[in-house]
Amino acid sequence: MKYKQFDIWLANLNPTVGTESGKTRPVVIIQTDLLNDTHLSTIVCPITTNIKPEVEILRVHLNKSQLPKLSDVLVDQPRAIDNKRFIKRMGKLTNEQVILLKENLKVVLDL
Repeated sequence: MKYKQFDIWLANLNPTVGTESGKTRPVVIIQTDLLNDTHLSTIVCPITTNIKPEVEILRVHLNKSQLPKLSDVLVDQPRAIDNKRFIKRMGKLTNEQVILLKENLKVVLDL
C-alpha cells in the first residue's frame, strides 16, 4: 500500500487505553512522505463524527463530500500506528485543510 501525507485512511485503532480514540475509524496521515515507503509505523490523527463546530484549534472540519458522515480531525490526538492497521484509502484533505492542520499541530505541539 502507498501511504501519502494528508491522505485519509480507514484504520483499526483497537485496542486502546484510556481516552485514546478506538474502533475502526478514518485517520489522516500527518507523517512526512520521506518515511512512508520504509517505516513500519505511521503517525496519524484520528477522525471523529462527534462534530464540534465551535472548536477550532483542536479540530479540522471535513466537508460532506470527503466522508460518508460529517467529521472532524482530532488534532490533539496524534499517534503512531503500525502500518498493518490500515484498511483502505478513503480520500485526502483539501489544500485549505492541510494549511489549517499544520497550523493547529504547531499550536498543540508548541512548535
